[in-house]
Amino acid sequence: MLVRLFISFFKIGAFSFGGGMAAIPLVQEQIVTKLQWLTMTQFSDLITLAEMTPGPIAVNSATFVGTKVAGLPGALIATIGCVTPSIMIVGILSFLYYRYKNLSVIQGVLSALRPAVVALILGAGISIFKLMAFDDGINYFGIAIAILGLVLLRKFRFSPILTMLTCGLAGMVGYMFI
Repeated sequence: MLVRLFISFFKIGAFSFGGGMAAIPLVQEQIVTKLQWLTMTQFSDLITLAEMTPGPIAVNSATFVGTKVAGLPGALIATIGCVTPSIMIVGILSFLYYRYKNLSVIQGVLSALRPAVVALILGAGISIFKLMAFDDGINYFGIAIAILGLVLLRKFRFSPILTMLTCGLAGMVGYMFI
């Protein structure tokens, strides 16, 4: 049973490109259709729980299914099976990077990717800010909390975690009274 758990979630981890939502059909195929470890209703509950808990959906699903099928050892084996392909891919890429990092071609590719990554992060940040600040009219309180976060990070050099906690607390208290 443990070997079957490992192999099933290894496949899911290896072939679920495109994020958590892309893993859902693979999990369903393996767990509900092929192996019949869960019913469709249980699978629906599993996806709900996997989305609510922190972490990737595939890994959370592996842990939950492993627990249901074989208890704690099943949870560990299924989770390890799910993350092993990623560990292998990152290991290979790291090896290749450190071996060939001084090649001008590699440096050129990485230099070209940096602005694209910054643009993607900036685009996501602008989209989130627009949604927060202007979705239902102008949200002055939300804008004030965003400015508070920027000031704490840039002027006072707060850690990002402390900044999130501070802004979250300010938002919780503020929205209770608005």
